[in-house]
This record gives sequence, C-alpha cells and structure tokens, in this order.
Amino acid sequence: MDRREVAAVLTYVGRLDPRTIRTDAGEARDQLAMWHELLADVPMTTGQGWDVRETVRKRIVSSPYPILPADVAREWHAHRRERLARHTDPTPMADPDNPQAWRAELLAARDAVAAGHAAPSAHRELAAGRHRPGLKDQLAAVGSYIPAAVRAELAPYRPARAAREAAIAAGGPDVLAVPCEWCHADKSEPCRRRRISLDGAATGNAPRATAHPGRIDRALAAQAQAPAA
Repeated sequence: MDRREVAAVLTYVGRLDPRTIRTDAGEARDQLAMWHELLADVPMTTGQGWDVRETVRKRIVSSPYPILPADVAREWHAHRRERLARHTDPTPMADPDNPQAWRAELLAARDAVAAGHAAPSAHRELAAGRHRPGLKDQLAAVGSYIPAAVRAELAPYRPARAAREAAIAAGGPDVLAVPCEWCHADKSEPCRRRRISLDGAATGNAPRATAHPGRIDRALAAQAQAPAA
C-alpha cells in the first residue's frame, strides 16, 4: 500500500476504534509513517480472498488492545504462506535446457500466487476427477506393454496365463474372471490340482494350466449374460 492507502486504512481503524485516533499533527504524521513502513508490501485487497479491512475488523473484534500495523502484516504473511502451501508448481513453458528461464517462470508463478494475483495451482491428477479425453484411444494405439515376440517366448513358463490369453483371443470367456467352486481358486488365480487322500486330507495343490470344467461353464454363462460391447 502507498501512503494514501495507508491513510485510508488508518481512517477506517479510527472509525472502529477511536483510541487509535491521533489529534496532534506530529503524532498523526508519525503514526502514518510507522504504518506505511510496516504495510508497504501489504496490498489493500486482492482478487483471491484478501481484504485489509476485513483483517482490521476481525482483529479489533477479537482483541481488547488497540490494533498495531504489525498485526495486519502478520496476517498478510500468514495468508501468503497458506496460499503457497496449497500451490503446486505447474510445468513451465520455458525450454528446460534454459535453467535461467525455467527458474524465472517458476518464481514468477509463485510470486503471482503469493501476491494474490493468481489462484494456487493444484495437482491435476488429484483435482481433475477424470482422465484426459482420448486417453483410452492413445493407450490402445500404444498396444501391449509386452511385445508379442516376448509374450510368445514367455508362454511355456506361464501356461495358465498363455491358455487364458489364447482363449480370450479366440473369442472365448475369461475363465479367471470367475472363482472356481471345485478348487476354491479366487478370481484371477489359476485353478489347482486337488489330490485327496483316503482320509480326506489334501495331498496336492499344484496350479493347473487349464481351468476346471465347472469354472469354464461359469465363465461361459457370465459371458453370455454380459451386455454386448
């Protein structure tokens, strides 16, 4: 604030708390100089929720002591810290190979937020609420993260997954999308060989490359009931 704005604030303060009014010309001049010295970097208002009159009013209501310019300055600096705490630096448009321009753009964005000229920038991933339009099409264009040749080489070492992928590619059901009632395998887990001894105890639990017939039937039924894409 300049001296004129500080004088307006002092007039407002005197209207709310007559104890701060100085009738002597010298005292009034000294009071204005002191307030201007401490509030020179404090704005009168910003478009982002700061109004020095609101701060003065709250301070006078909450404290029985006469308001001081330091009280207003502390509120402004707390307001700046709170805004910067909610700010996430956006990626600068400057060339990353030019560190001076990169740093200057970051500092300019922070200064604008701190001064109340711009709103804090939040994390887009947390604030957007949805993916970018066209993201699914972009991912589909990229394809699988495992190349087809590598997938073929891995097939002998993971027969259950290979059988599942082959069945889905042929238009069959995803058998691992449903649990197995025979071996009690959960969804996404392969079926297991259940070997039962004469006394009823399980003697084997090795994973199977193919699903149990009952699980396949359940997967076929689920596929038939699913709405057409």
